[in-house]
Amino acid sequence: MEDLKTRLLASPTAAQWQKIGIGQHHGVNLPLSALHSRRSCGIGEFFDLIPIIDWCQKLKLDVIQLLPLNNSEHDPSPYNAISSCALNFVNLSLYNLPFLEKRSSLRKAFASMRKMCKSQRIAFSEVQTHKLNWLHAYYDEYKEKILTSAPFQEFVAKNPWVEPYAIFRMLKHQFGHTSWTTWPEELKHPSKKEYDQLFERYFHEISFFITLQYLCYEQLKALKEYANARGIFLMGDMPILVSPESADVWFHPEYFDLTLSAGAPPDVYNKQGQYWGFPIFHWEVLKKNHQQWWKNRLSYASNFFDIYRLDHVIGFFRIWAIPRNHSAVDGKFIPEEMSLWEPQGREILEMLISSSPMLPIGEDLGTVPPMVRPCLLELGIPGTKVMRWERMWEKDKRFIPLEYYPQVSLTTVSTHDSETLTLWWQDCKAEAKAFATYKQWTYSPHLTLSQRKEILWESHHTPSLFHINLLQEYLAIIPEMVWPNPEDERINIPGTILLTNWTYRFRLPVEKIVKHVELQAAMEKILFSPDPLSL
Repeated sequence: MEDLKTRLLASPTAAQWQKIGIGQHHGVNLPLSALHSRRSCGIGEFFDLIPIIDWCQKLKLDVIQLLPLNNSEHDPSPYNAISSCALNFVNLSLYNLPFLEKRSSLRKAFASMRKMCKSQRIAFSEVQTHKLNWLHAYYDEYKEKILTSAPFQEFVAKNPWVEPYAIFRMLKHQFGHTSWTTWPEELKHPSKKEYDQLFERYFHEISFFITLQYLCYEQLKALKEYANARGIFLMGDMPILVSPESADVWFHPEYFDLTLSAGAPPDVYNKQGQYWGFPIFHWEVLKKNHQQWWKNRLSYASNFFDIYRLDHVIGFFRIWAIPRNHSAVDGKFIPEEMSLWEPQGREILEMLISSSPMLPIGEDLGTVPPMVRPCLLELGIPGTKVMRWERMWEKDKRFIPLEYYPQVSLTTVSTHDSETLTLWWQDCKAEAKAFATYKQWTYSPHLTLSQRKEILWESHHTPSLFHINLLQEYLAIIPEMVWPNPEDERINIPGTILLTNWTYRFRLPVEKIVKHVELQAAMEKILFSPDPLSL
């Protein structure tokens, strides 16, 4: 461990490691939206995390990883972000907003909105509509107090992204949420004069959207302070790309190549490849502007997070670029020259490290170019190890023994885009049988309780410095804590357009999760037992 500390404290991420600590870190991962409490209005809210923080402190877990919280307008997927910075207002804890009087008529609406938590799946559009209407009424009643408050004015002054974002949201509303590329020319690319005229003409409509971001900022910032005071680090998620229908692309089109879309090349899992629909970056233009767009983004996120998942870190080295509206098979890597991949990735990652106090953890999954992981290690950036995929693919496809996992990494049993353990064991029989052989188990399509506990135990006892699993993987220890159909425990199926994607809700309210004695006892054994035989 001393040798590891010496290396990390000599790396570019030394300051971040000093803050987090070079040692074993354990935690849970969850989509905030999936939580529900007796106070939630249809979807998981910021302050629903407070009992989870207290529960983690009791279990001696020190990391809570959150899936992205980006505003994505009508799409429940937070990866289809309409802003690189804006948070999703649907996660606001309405009952805790400032100035809201206890006898306010606005509070009467909470009872009906809380009923929306009774559905198995999140009714995202319904929740969004109800909350937006309520927030309009709240703004109308308290706007003078909010807009003249010193904290609000300081928020606006320190966050230059928020005003153009709010103007974009206002225009989206004015034009019935049509694509900004179809708007009148003066609104596609407004001059400074036209921009100022818009702000003056639609002051309160724009100020409403700024207010929503200010309220999100205040609540999530308070949540981080609460977590840190209890020894818990919050880990955020930084999607590498933004929607073509984002405020960023509208306001800074020069930063993006709108003729190309990012995706993934064909591989053994997807013979047609993947078309994501997100524009790729003009890295040279960003570089000329001293990467200020990225620096602003990281600076804002650091108000809320101590660690962040760097989505598709491979894309900083090279990205699969597809002509707009073409098949993924028509794409190519950019840069095209492989010799340019490592210098580009290293330069960008060094910029990200130097621009933020947050420790990045790279999502380096999929087909990984050979220079990526050595570069991450040299920079002190952990990669990600999903146990079911850690195999000797180029040789005999055997599973890599746990003791060979690198220390500068994060171990997990699943991701938000993958099957849960239960589904993987049931549906991916070839992989599950191979894992059973590796474990010297007799395979059966039903993952037993003892097998689940042993896999979870192993995920917390690899050499990795970070060990974080989706919350539902632990809840599945107690059958009545998860949905009867294992399919209903999945968060997202990438490459598909399904009503079930990103509408997952935990079966039990947060109050019952954190008070479940049997779950707590099982988790304590998984975390602290010296060997899996005692589980």
